[in-house]
Amino acid sequence: MSKSPLSINLCGIEFKNPIITASGTFGYGIEYSRFIDINKLGGISVKGISLKETSGNKMPRIMETNAGMLNAIGLQNVGVEKFIKEKLPILKKYDTKIIVNFWGKSVEEYVEVAKILDNENVDMLEMNISCPNIKEGGIAFGTDPKMTYTVVYETKKAIKNKPLIVKLSPNVTDIKIFGKMAQEAGADAISAINTLLGMAINIETKKPYISNITGGLSGPAIKPVAIRMVYELFKTVDIPIIGIGGIMNYKDVIEFYLAGAKAVQIGTANFVNPEISLKIIDDLEKYMADKNIENITDFTGKVEI
Repeated sequence: MSKSPLSINLCGIEFKNPIITASGTFGYGIEYSRFIDINKLGGISVKGISLKETSGNKMPRIMETNAGMLNAIGLQNVGVEKFIKEKLPILKKYDTKIIVNFWGKSVEEYVEVAKILDNENVDMLEMNISCPNIKEGGIAFGTDPKMTYTVVYETKKAIKNKPLIVKLSPNVTDIKIFGKMAQEAGADAISAINTLLGMAINIETKKPYISNITGGLSGPAIKPVAIRMVYELFKTVDIPIIGIGGIMNYKDVIEFYLAGAKAVQIGTANFVNPEISLKIIDDLEKYMADKNIENITDFTGKVEI
């Protein structure tokens, strides 16, 4: 039996297709099982898991923008122990790869969560470094090159069994530096990009729409920024890149591939249409057949400059 033109190998893990649902946009994966066949997805990156249960920011913490969404959920989650006990057994019933996104408020927290997850029946770990380091005055791990290196290095050192993806923040001057730091610290792959920092103000109340004042901007508005950053990272690092940012259809996926991606994550589009990931998979299969392309990774980094 010949392999599907959409099948990929990511850090030694075989995916049936490169479509992964992005962390924070697909719950724990279980919630969407009422709407779509989870088994058809290449993978699911679950919402960010922390050491302890977290309630997140106060409402309002989400709003629609002209070309996307602004959110400041605050990484609400059930905590790693409850995730393993209550969510993971249900998720494992599906034939899809499970990527656990995780975060911490200190290097020690990242390491502890990683150690726990490393021994569970999941496929990959994805660390969100766009979090404030409480020991360093609230500076985000992902916006300081030295802190990026340290947190990735210490976390990777603690992981024995799973590939580690590092999810990069776009809120930096030069993302290439952070890609290099992640790779040198031991990252097996990079996912890019996380949300752009944004703000919106209600002109009637003169108050920010989001209680947190600022939030993360996602959706089609950020796609050109994400494409540019994936392209820059592809020219800089030797590890696989998972492209994220404003993907709404199969053409967007191909664009990310041409820039240098080896897989993609679908985020905000899930809120617009819960079935969008499956439609993208179907459309990609048709496109590949029409173009007689052997494998989708043949597109990786093939933009002609």
